Amino acid sequence: MNIILLGPPGAGKGTQAARLVEERNMVQLSTGDMLRAAKTSGTEMGNKVAAVMDRGELVTDEIVIGLIEEQLDGDNKGGFIFDGFPRTLAQADALADLLASKGKTLDTVIEMRVKDEVLVDRIVNRAAEAAAAGQPVRADDNAESLKVRLMAYYKETSPLIGYYHAKGQLQSVDGLQSIEDVAASISGALENVS
Repeated sequence: MNIILLGPPGAGKGTQAARLVEERNMVQLSTGDMLRAAKTSGTEMGNKVAAVMDRGELVTDEIVIGLIEEQLDGDNKGGFIFDGFPRTLAQADALADLLASKGKTLDTVIEMRVKDEVLVDRIVNRAAEAAAAGQPVRADDNAESLKVRLMAYYKETSPLIGYYHAKGQLQSVDGLQSIEDVAASISGALENVS
């Protein structure tokens, strides 16, 4: 089964993806993780990524699709979780084309709905808990950075909700539930996929 987890920053996509990896033997394709791994891989694609990132530029959609294609070529029976990709309508089209070229399908898109004010509290609390535990705190785990990231999400990524709804692939879960209840809702959504 191949799925997309869609939702604003701080919605819990990474937490839920990790559970799906553990419980369903799926592979999480996090573009951030893939870019960091590629940058240090020494491969031809990795060298391209490193050059772009070292110049402080954004990695092109073509490069990200190339990294995803490398992952899709691996043998995985559990399917893939796309986390952080696609972020734009153009990327959604590119992903659909890539999956079709590999004889794969996108089974469902799960939107994790959350309220902005709760996200801000969640991020600020996450940063405070990490600091109190002596763990590293993400530089963008603060209210101001989150507001900027949310604006980018609503401008670029939220149109995907309508896009996948129109394709009949969108299911929504309440991301404000407990981690266990969100996981149960996602599991139920996956069971609905024919």
